[in-house]
Amino acid sequence: MNIEDAAGAFLILLPIAFNAFFFALARLFDYPDILRSPTEAILSRFHAGGVRLKLVWYGFMLTAILLAPLAVLLGQVLARDGLAIVPTATVVGVLAAVVQFLGLARWPFLVPALARTYHDPASSQATREATVVSFESFHRYLGVAVGECLGYLFTGAWTVLVGVAMLQSSAFEAWLALPGIAIGLFLVAGSLEFVGRFEEKGWKLAGSIVPIAYIAWSLWLIGAGLVLLFG
Repeated sequence: MNIEDAAGAFLILLPIAFNAFFFALARLFDYPDILRSPTEAILSRFHAGGVRLKLVWYGFMLTAILLAPLAVLLGQVLARDGLAIVPTATVVGVLAAVVQFLGLARWPFLVPALARTYHDPASSQATREATVVSFESFHRYLGVAVGECLGYLFTGAWTVLVGVAMLQSSAFEAWLALPGIAIGLFLVAGSLEFVGRFEEKGWKLAGSIVPIAYIAWSLWLIGAGLVLLFG
């Protein structure tokens, strides 16, 4: 398998895996709507999900890691034209994978322990209140700040940079590059949902943009993969 085939396979595999686990979480956990629910409801729903829900979260976390080899492989394809923007795009893509992994890792590793503590009959009211504070702290920091804000920002920036590189690449055409740039800009805008004056309640427009942008991003990745494999 050459670099183009490997990159094409990852371009198709990543969005398929991402969306498969996303839809599984939507069915099992009412994700992502449940993230805006009270902490007590989130922990109760998670506890009721059992081992199957933990494994789905683990799989969803692993899809974030796939972005790192994808960024490297696609960077090698684009680098064949000697484009100066490619090293920056590759680094940003790997960073996007890292921050999204860090944001998602709390679900299969931290939240199970918090859910058990919260529902332990031996736990006191003070322990349950401390558990809620712990969950909300990590949810705000690793979830909102690292996973969502930085995750959307770096993923969007990588998509824009790759789109710009595609405009100059012999492997892709402008019809694929331009939508990538637009999708990336929407993802960057989505990263501002809880920034500045929106920190407390969130920017509703940004919140509504992100799901649509990720659907478009998935289709764009698959299209790029098909171009590399069959173009």
